[in-house]
Amino acid sequence: MNRLRSLRVGVANRDAKCASADIVTDILQLFRDRGNSAYGFEAVSQLQHALQSATLALAAKAPSELVSAALLHDIGHLLHELPDDAPDHGIDDHHENSGFRFLERHFGPATYEPVRLHVAAKRYLCAVKPEYHELLSEPSQTSLRLQGGPMNADEVAEFESNPYYQQAIDLRYWDDIAKDPEMKTPALEAFEVHLREAVIA
Repeated sequence: MNRLRSLRVGVANRDAKCASADIVTDILQLFRDRGNSAYGFEAVSQLQHALQSATLALAAKAPSELVSAALLHDIGHLLHELPDDAPDHGIDDHHENSGFRFLERHFGPATYEPVRLHVAAKRYLCAVKPEYHELLSEPSQTSLRLQGGPMNADEVAEFESNPYYQQAIDLRYWDDIAKDPEMKTPALEAFEVHLREAVIA
């Protein structure tokens, strides 16, 4: 546990390690370097989960900003050194916040706000649709407890006041589905055009 406590302190943004002046190139390389890591205790890797989420966004005819959010919503998991089983040790990596801080430097709110809110969207849906909780995988239910559980009435109202809350809900549903080890998706490079459409010039 001492190692895990020390790793909690080590949650750090890797932006300083970017190798080029092009954030899209750096993001793609980050996925190539770290995307094969496990997505918690789900049956997919971080990269598979990202590609599946983005593919579902494409199928829903989402704009490039939201497709990019779907691809990047868990990028915070790739920006720290915590172990894959951190939730089982009572550690919440707050990946939505580290991902948001990374993305807000380079993308607009139509991309970074759904990323920031995608964990809150899970808590929101558990509050307004109690049956939604039963649809969550066991690892997702474990992380929900660490993230604060279902929202209270004040939190629900605050969440609904955000202009991007519906996009965050859409992203949440794609996130929940994108855990199929058999799902076929386009390659990572196929999403570069959407990242470049969404990135701030």
